[in-house]
Amino acid sequence: MNIFDLLLEADILVQISIFILLGFSILSWSVIFHRVFTLNIAHKKLKLFENEFWSGIDLASLYQKSLSRRNKLNGAEQIFYVGFKEFSKLYQMKRCSSETIISRTLDTMHTAINIELKTLEDYIPLIGTIGSISPYLGLFGTVLGIMHVFVELGKTTNNTATQIIHLQIIAPGIAESLIATAIGLFVAIPSVMAFNYLTTQINNLDQDYNNFIDEFITILYRQIFLNIDSVLNKENKHEETENKTCY
Repeated sequence: MNIFDLLLEADILVQISIFILLGFSILSWSVIFHRVFTLNIAHKKLKLFENEFWSGIDLASLYQKSLSRRNKLNGAEQIFYVGFKEFSKLYQMKRCSSETIISRTLDTMHTAINIELKTLEDYIPLIGTIGSISPYLGLFGTVLGIMHVFVELGKTTNNTATQIIHLQIIAPGIAESLIATAIGLFVAIPSVMAFNYLTTQINNLDQDYNNFIDEFITILYRQIFLNIDSVLNKENKHEETENKTCY
């Protein structure tokens, strides 16, 4: 008796649980392939933008390039775009101190990171949920199948020979029920592995994005703020302004 015969001859409740598990498996693999593809693209875009960022291009020119296609930005380029945009707006406010500009630019870019990560994390919790409940659903189908087998076995006569004959007929039903547990594990194991892998990849991207922000802020401070701090300090001596003057 092959596995397909076991599935076809299983109790209806066992078949229902198996079909649900198969549906979970299809859904899980669809999400896995889609998320892996999406994360690979995100990693490639990050590397491409970092190569362009460190190529020596002027930051203003890079911002203008991003501005020309601002509706199609994502990843590190989107983080750079919103950060440089916020910086430019605050820099034009002469009463803003360098600390205020740095702080608000960082907040803007961290918000952009959270939006990017939220997009990348879509449906990944679903994989974790499938991986968690699939073994229990398989076990539930097995329990229902074995209950059905023993109910049928209880209908036999007390004659020992008759019980043995009926046991030989009904025993395959136990094997049919155990198929549900096997399929539950078949669905759960790859789902849990994929969930851990995808979560690790997202954490790596999060770290890469934050590293990029640190490097970007360092460049802004080094190239611009060091030249204007003395001017801002002189203005602050003549005007009693605080950070709340920046809107």
